[in-house]
Amino acid sequence: MLDFATTDLCDAHEDLLANGALRVVPVPLLAFGRRQRFAGPAATLKLFEDNSLLAEAVKTPGNGRVLVVDAGGSTRSAVLGGNLAAAAVANGWAGLLIAGAVRDADEIDACDIGVRALALCPRRSVKRGQGERDAVLDFLGVRVTPDRWVYADRDGVLVADRPLHGR
Repeated sequence: MLDFATTDLCDAHEDLLANGALRVVPVPLLAFGRRQRFAGPAATLKLFEDNSLLAEAVKTPGNGRVLVVDAGGSTRSAVLGGNLAAAAVANGWAGLLIAGAVRDADEIDACDIGVRALALCPRRSVKRGQGERDAVLDFLGVRVTPDRWVYADRDGVLVADRPLHGR
């Protein structure tokens, strides 16, 4: 696991904040899972109230990546629950960022993964197979493309154009 603090990354890279190569997600997100700190290259999904692509993604090798999901900000149904969080752990995902809702909070909290989401909702999503993989996202006001670096801890979420840890 990477050792970093988002506050330290911001302080050390004020130039990148100024030129837009480092961005702070301005919306506070709820934290779930045992990992309070996680980071990795982004994989992206764009969907709306349909978690079919998310279910497929977490069942593939994550290789330490962070799955960033633009779920349209919907809190009417959850796109991630305990079973999918467990699948993400089993397949090596570092974490998930979800601009939408999750459910099964206690089950997610038992998983060795980091999850950030807008809300909780007990209702499950539909399954129509709709959505887009490897999308360029406007994730809560921050542009996220595949392979950008995501850093998340209790202080917030950062998106960087390149890895910043260990520098």
